[in-house]
Amino acid sequence: MMLKIVIGAGLLMCACAASAQDAPPLMAVAPEAAPSILLPANSEILLSMNEEVTTRGDRWNEGDTFEMSVVHDVMVDGLIVIPRGSRGIGRITWLTDKGMFGKSGKMDIELEYVEVRGRRIAVNGTYRQEGEGNTVATVGGVILAGPFAAFITGKSGVIPRGREPMAHTEQDLPVAVPAGYVPRRAEEPLTATDPNAGAQPLQASVAPALPAAASDASPALDSESRVTCETCN
Repeated sequence: MMLKIVIGAGLLMCACAASAQDAPPLMAVAPEAAPSILLPANSEILLSMNEEVTTRGDRWNEGDTFEMSVVHDVMVDGLIVIPRGSRGIGRITWLTDKGMFGKSGKMDIELEYVEVRGRRIAVNGTYRQEGEGNTVATVGGVILAGPFAAFITGKSGVIPRGREPMAHTEQDLPVAVPAGYVPRRAEEPLTATDPNAGAQPLQASVAPALPAAASDASPALDSESRVTCETCN
């Protein structure tokens, strides 16, 4: 009787082992990648100076950084990628104050990055600000020259608060999209209308908007401005 029990147990173990060998192996299922959209390189980001930067005095020196704010939402396919009010950082790369002989103050600035929810997005943009210099002056119709010219000074270079330099993204920026996102159809062109109309923010937490600029705020940079762009095409 005991022999039958032992033989039966052995047969049962063999059957279980064979069944285990015949079962198909479990396959690892890779998680589905979250959909994303792309903010292309060289996308424009309009910034606004949060404070005045000047060659006058000793407040600013080469290497100092200054803060800016994004003026408009940067959008792709109706989604806000860079909210208005996001912080931007620039740096003074060269600075010289006004001097004798009509030398005006000059400085170069570089736009470095924009910060969105703790992530730094690299941008580029290099500008030069020059004060309006005076090379000669007259007294009674006689041009001053020689040692008198040493008393003729130029003007300091000033980038006022509210001035709006344009930055460009350095590289393509992939951005995860929210659940339920419906891509824009190919036949739906991007328009230059109000960027906030119908916009879907990527997250509920959006950086606060800037207060309205003062009425005497400086206009945006243009081709006639004393500030010149050295990296724009």
